[in-house]
Amino acid sequence: MNRQPIPPGFDPDEAPDLSAPEWQEKFAAAKVQRGRPKAENRKVSTTIRLDADVIAEFRAGGDGWQSRINSALREWLEKKRA
Repeated sequence: MNRQPIPPGFDPDEAPDLSAPEWQEKFAAAKVQRGRPKAENRKVSTTIRLDADVIAEFRAGGDGWQSRINSALREWLEKKRA
């Protein structure tokens, strides 16, 4: 859950009554969206065995190492198609 700290000077007694009819109408009309929006090009989860030194090199680059492997494979595929 993403909770924000209560701002200084905030009085909870002055907060709007969310059980009031106008708020209930807004809540009922709100579109419920759960999770991340569907990507146009969806990824496929798979298991692949790679050499330890290859993985270590990609991981050494920090976060996003799996995306970098994907990019390297895509680059290889484009060269192969050419």
